[in-house]
Amino acid sequence: MKDIPKCLFVLCLTFVLLNWTQAQSLEAKELRQNGELQKAIAAYKKVFYEKPDVSDNTYDLACAFALTFQIDSAFQYLELALKKDSSLWALADTDLFALINDERWKQVENEQLRKYQEANGAFKHPEYVKKLVNMILKDQSLDYYVDQAKSQYMKQGTIPHWYYPIAAYKQQIGKTNFEQMLGLIEKYGWPKYSSVGKLAADAPLLIINHHESEEVRKQFLPQIKKACLEKEGSCMEYAKIHDRILVNENKPQVYGMQFRFNAQNQLEPFPIQDPEYVDERRKAIGLEPLQVYLKRKINYDWVIEQKVKE
Repeated sequence: MKDIPKCLFVLCLTFVLLNWTQAQSLEAKELRQNGELQKAIAAYKKVFYEKPDVSDNTYDLACAFALTFQIDSAFQYLELALKKDSSLWALADTDLFALINDERWKQVENEQLRKYQEANGAFKHPEYVKKLVNMILKDQSLDYYVDQAKSQYMKQGTIPHWYYPIAAYKQQIGKTNFEQMLGLIEKYGWPKYSSVGKLAADAPLLIINHHESEEVRKQFLPQIKKACLEKEGSCMEYAKIHDRILVNENKPQVYGMQFRFNAQNQLEPFPIQDPEYVDERRKAIGLEPLQVYLKRKINYDWVIEQKVKE
């Protein structure tokens, strides 16, 4: 029997290692999703020791440490993960909320902002961008724990007792964020994609959508719609806010962006106006078909056949 050629052996070994890495990463993600953070950390670290150059795994490891408030370890792996990353995503990642009051977070912010501008051009008001992105992180802070509470409710029909202080804290953060947002808009003007980038421009939309007051959403809806139609703001967030206003007024939604729990404790969309034409409305503002969105978002099978008005 002839020896296996060296190049073929290397190729096979690479394929095996790649499959092993993917399998281990999927296992770690599943553990994280199920709330088993310590086991997830162990799984992420196993991949890291074998393949330290897989930055996505290293980043997820940093996030898992942050979610368990192991601050030093989170910063250690985050620094490694971001070495070749020139995006601003980490600055808006809710998983890293535990890190933002540490002095080291300012270094992370400044370094990512520097790399982003080197790669994409300078912002007119970089401090505005930094503050907007930080508001996104705060607005969605603690979402991991809220999702765990929702998961328990869907499985057991009960809300865990630890959810209530987290929900109260999120509400407090939302109020502070809204006040800060008003001050920033007054100083710098309404953020646009062309001036602060897509990520930062979404900050006011998230905060407004999560505000407890319906009047606030109605007040800002025309500006949000204008930015959407001019391609200077998120049409996804516009659709969410528009539908939330309708649902809260006991009216059928237009884009299918708001959900409720049904009798089986499963998420489903609130009633939709003329549901057979919902995709036509979504397409008009650049949104994907509702069937695709609902399957990805809440694992819901949308089966209503779509039509196009003549």
